[in-house]
Amino acid sequence: MRQPEGAQLPLRHAVLLGLLHGPSELLPISSSGHTALVPWLRGWRYEDLDPATRKRFEVALHCGVVLALRSDVVRSLASLRGRRLLLGALASVPAAIAGLALERPIERRLGKPASIAAGLLAGSLAMLAAEALGSGTRRAADAGPHDGLALGLAQSLALVPGVSRSGAALVAARSRGFAPDAAQELAFDVGVPVTIGAITLKLRELKSAEPAELGVLAAGAMASYVSTLATASLARRSHSLVPYAAYRAGLAGIVLRRLRKNGRS
Repeated sequence: MRQPEGAQLPLRHAVLLGLLHGPSELLPISSSGHTALVPWLRGWRYEDLDPATRKRFEVALHCGVVLALRSDVVRSLASLRGRRLLLGALASVPAAIAGLALERPIERRLGKPASIAAGLLAGSLAMLAAEALGSGTRRAADAGPHDGLALGLAQSLALVPGVSRSGAALVAARSRGFAPDAAQELAFDVGVPVTIGAITLKLRELKSAEPAELGVLAAGAMASYVSTLATASLARRSHSLVPYAAYRAGLAGIVLRRLRKNGRS
């Protein structure tokens, strides 16, 4: 049963989800998948909250990440000129169109644990394939229009909970022959405009927050900020996709076992 309108996420849950959001956003393991799955696995009533309340909280978590990475974000945006601007535009437009057209239907139909587990597994298999086949040496500076379009289409898949925007971009870049460090650079750079655009569109939703809700939003954002700072260096050093593929598969396995135990599909 859905909680009555005005019900709020407990403060301790907001902090825990915020601490989890930083690493799950930076690493290719799906922040949206974790935000949905952890409360479900722990028996919290997060899914029963009003959808607008959940959306405001998730926007606050993303704001914490952007604030923590503000210097990297400014550098990335400042580099968007000439060929790099074209690359960024081609990588952003497909994701923006898909988000505007499909975000709500996807959230309604594919936001359940079984669908998220499927997204985690699909991403895991794609990462293993990219790791096995993508032994290229291309540099980030070599990226052209076709690469930008491929990255944009890959980022569109991140609308499906469990897929991961950064993971999809990394797989696309590695599959197109970019070296691991170049793929990571491209995944971050093309993800910045998409993330900033999405947050800008949704910031207006924070204006409808009730006064009693502001403490929860601030706590989640601050926890996300702190955990992002704590894990940013790890995300920059990690190039192999195999550990993330294994983690994603393991989490999907936990979800599927829980679903079997509960007798749900």
